[in-house]
Amino acid sequence: MPTVIGFEGSANKLGIGIVRDGQVLSNPRVTYITPPGQGFLPRDTAKHHQANALKILRKALDEANLTPEDIDCVCYTKGPGMGAPLVSVAIVARTVALLWNKPIIGVNHCVGHIEMGRLITGAVNPTVLYVSGGNTQVIAYSQRRYRIFGETIDMAIGNCLDRFARVLKLSNDPSPGYNIEQLAKKGEKYIELPYTVKGMDVSFSGILSYIEDAANKKLKAGECTPEDLCFSLQETLFAMLVEITERAVAHCGSNEVLIVGGVGCNLRLQEMMGVMATERGAKVFAIDERYCIDNGAMIAQAGWEMFKSGQITPFEETWCTQRYRTDEVEVTWRD
Repeated sequence: MPTVIGFEGSANKLGIGIVRDGQVLSNPRVTYITPPGQGFLPRDTAKHHQANALKILRKALDEANLTPEDIDCVCYTKGPGMGAPLVSVAIVARTVALLWNKPIIGVNHCVGHIEMGRLITGAVNPTVLYVSGGNTQVIAYSQRRYRIFGETIDMAIGNCLDRFARVLKLSNDPSPGYNIEQLAKKGEKYIELPYTVKGMDVSFSGILSYIEDAANKKLKAGECTPEDLCFSLQETLFAMLVEITERAVAHCGSNEVLIVGGVGCNLRLQEMMGVMATERGAKVFAIDERYCIDNGAMIAQAGWEMFKSGQITPFEETWCTQRYRTDEVEVTWRD
């Protein structure tokens, strides 16, 4: 019964979670929130993580009612992510591993999301839509790899939503994407936007440029409301994602769709995906904000799988990388 602690800090969330044999024992998290209209810079985000790391670590141990002696392995996010926050949290994880004399494992952030989704939902072999602030990928497992069937060719969908939220000066609390979702529920007028699907890939940068310009002109002219713009943006982006996911489902002959990543919390995306899945005789699996949004337990769960299959990261290789693709990881824990 290995007990694994996971450290996550690849973006503006700092989370430390503890997992034992598929059970989440604790999963505290704190978010670096900037003023409306502003994003989060790597240096400032890293300072936030450094200031809160020990407090969250103590909270994780206390909630799980464990001591360092009870931990069998330390895991941390190796990448992808923002350089400074990644390194600041990795240093904490390395220090803890040395102080506690525990083995350490570097975990791929994307694989962490997938394994957490599989654990919580019980999905066996799903086609995965991974949507977050830094990543947009359609993934399926084959021959010891999570294969990428389609992805964004420029910016991630979460980044697109976040940047449009800045245009509207929406609050970053709890997140820009959540606040766009709430406004979109009140939208009544659909504004046609570019729809950019290129084979199995998608592009969001042109859509963002278009709606930024449209927002300035149409809002001043009184032709629409901020709610209409949020509604239109969501409908367009999510339709693109459903299209490429459906193609992957058809190609793989899958009857399961798993949505992971921070944007996966969006109920409208889940609803649209559900319509597609129902038409194909498939089922959609999604998780709530506790596990969709970046958290330490997802790193612990992926690390637990790796640890059980015999993987350990040599200490001299416990570095971080901003570029670490999902399909670079050998999935030794699945058949």
